[in-house]
Amino acid sequence: MSACPVAAEPTVDRAPLPVLGNDVRVPLVTGGEVTYAALDYAASAPALRRVWDDVAAYAPYYGSVHRGAGYLSQLSTDLFENSRAEIAAFLGCRADDQVVLTRSTTDSLNLLAAVLPQGTRVFVFESEHHAALLPWDRRADVAVTYLDAPRSPRQAVEILEHALADREPYGPALVCVTGASNVTGELWPVRELTAAAHAHGARIVVDAAQLAPHHPVDLADLDADWIAFSGHKLYAPFGAGVLAGRPDWLRDAEPYLAGGGASRAVTRGAGGGVDVEWHDSAARHEAGSPNVIGAYAIASACKALSEAGFDRLVERERQLIATVREGLAAVPGVRVLSLFGDDAPRVGVLSFVVDGWNSSHFAAALSAEYGIGVRDGLFCAHPLVRTLLGGDRDASGECGAPDGGSLNAVRVSFGAGTPDEHVERFVRAVRELVRDGARWTYRTENGRCVPV
Repeated sequence: MSACPVAAEPTVDRAPLPVLGNDVRVPLVTGGEVTYAALDYAASAPALRRVWDDVAAYAPYYGSVHRGAGYLSQLSTDLFENSRAEIAAFLGCRADDQVVLTRSTTDSLNLLAAVLPQGTRVFVFESEHHAALLPWDRRADVAVTYLDAPRSPRQAVEILEHALADREPYGPALVCVTGASNVTGELWPVRELTAAAHAHGARIVVDAAQLAPHHPVDLADLDADWIAFSGHKLYAPFGAGVLAGRPDWLRDAEPYLAGGGASRAVTRGAGGGVDVEWHDSAARHEAGSPNVIGAYAIASACKALSEAGFDRLVERERQLIATVREGLAAVPGVRVLSLFGDDAPRVGVLSFVVDGWNSSHFAAALSAEYGIGVRDGLFCAHPLVRTLLGGDRDASGECGAPDGGSLNAVRVSFGAGTPDEHVERFVRAVRELVRDGARWTYRTENGRCVPV
């Protein structure tokens, strides 16, 4: 397994949006090699070929933005700000909404946490990804209420309504909720939760990291206050993210980072210090040299998804989800995890456990013996996964139990760049592994199962 993957002749993509990597060949421990099946989109989706081509075309013209007089600097500034406008259009932003370009969803939500008015009450479900669960209680002047994981969309709304009705004193409040779970893929009732929040005088931010790559997100139509997402889950590499929405809390707070670009003017103060006039625009929270290529990559991906048409993308993804669900349902001992029930609408993200298998062992066998990349563990959503698994514990298997036998699961995820063959191979591999067992020997190394 030490051999490096090698590129082969391009294969037929058979997916609505071609992505990089669908022609990469990887070695198998059992001999030979196979085209790699990337089924870990929920962690990082492969880059769209269109995005890569757009970035490559721009790369020779790359320059510093906003303060340069040279041609390349001016061109890069235009590209950066046009990318912001493209992202705003993709998200259905209102006329006065700000689009702040960040590093990731995690960075976006930490930024929002930093600008909350003093005394804000934050309400967040325990089922959130850590990026949405953890930023809020780092300030002594902000109170956080963690809500139990609901078992239906209706219950989610009821839990939130009861919590908001009980809050005292009546002051600024923020609700944070996912658009689609990164563990189960289930769609959350964002529109209803937004209505409930606003009815009780609270604002809402939607973690759209898993929603935006799979479904259209319209900020104005949802009436949400903010949307956060990451480029690397939207088929755009280079480490950029977005926080888009209401400008007032962003404008009234101290800059997230202090530095060049965030300041409009800096002068020596009377006492020997400095007086700073900060920007009121998104630049207030974008200090330092921005990630121009990352922003352009997101804008390119937004444009590609919009032009492809979400209706077509969503319908094809439904077919892939059905193939996976039906395939897993036919394998004895496989249990798909769900909060809202088997029939709940979802994006192309499913997590499951297999009787008699440690999840790290199962994922390692899928990779080493079938060339399939999935994810195992708790998916940065520890409370949710433990709630879903209940008293179940993975069998130790041949590898022992990583992390002292902690609860964990396997996650498969896919999207607009996934060929049919990758999904079909995954279903076949699960069936064969459960029926016949692994064909190779595995050991625990640094807490992970690896082939010997």
